[in-house]
Amino acid sequence: MGRRIRGLDAEQRREQRREQLLDAALELFARQGYAGTSIEQICQAGFVGTKAFYEVFTGREDCYLALLRRITESLMARMVSALEQAPDDEAAATRLLVAEFAHGLVDDPRLAKVTFGESGAMSRAVEQQRRANRRGAAAFLEQVWLRYGVRPRGVDAHRMAVGAIGGMFDLVADWVLDADPADPAQVEALIGDLGDFYRVIVAGLRGGAGPV
Repeated sequence: MGRRIRGLDAEQRREQRREQLLDAALELFARQGYAGTSIEQICQAGFVGTKAFYEVFTGREDCYLALLRRITESLMARMVSALEQAPDDEAAATRLLVAEFAHGLVDDPRLAKVTFGESGAMSRAVEQQRRANRRGAAAFLEQVWLRYGVRPRGVDAHRMAVGAIGGMFDLVADWVLDADPADPAQVEALIGDLGDFYRVIVAGLRGGAGPV
């Protein structure tokens, strides 16, 4: 067996350092932006040496991509859990799921800032990750539509779901620019906008059958 330090083996210590670095990166990227944050600053804030950083990540972009994936996985787990508990009434379920989506991104405003901030201008790899996140969220939305009998007429359901998710992401990205996430009224306004947008999309997919 490998040497254990403070009860942790080598792999557990590596995972602990990884989480410390991601926590530090979340704070710094949200506060001062990707371009304004160095690997050295991430290491200092995470109490991890530079050598140990490169044992976990290949560079700053790799760290950012890992952070994006962690945020996305956490949000998707929250949404899946909400869908499992959602009522059969579609209108009530819509309110629940839209609220979970919004709160999952803005209760900790750092998440929305890091997810929707300057990432689009970074690199092809970052854009590919953002697109993968969108497609994953679209697949979840298709599950919601299937459960509540939304049957898009004459269109590709997946492409429509990708577009719907893109619109919801953009609403959050626009909101986070100048909103106060600590103001419950502003958060409720965002949830209202997201709900209105979603209902319009669903009504259109149902051939103009009206709001859900």
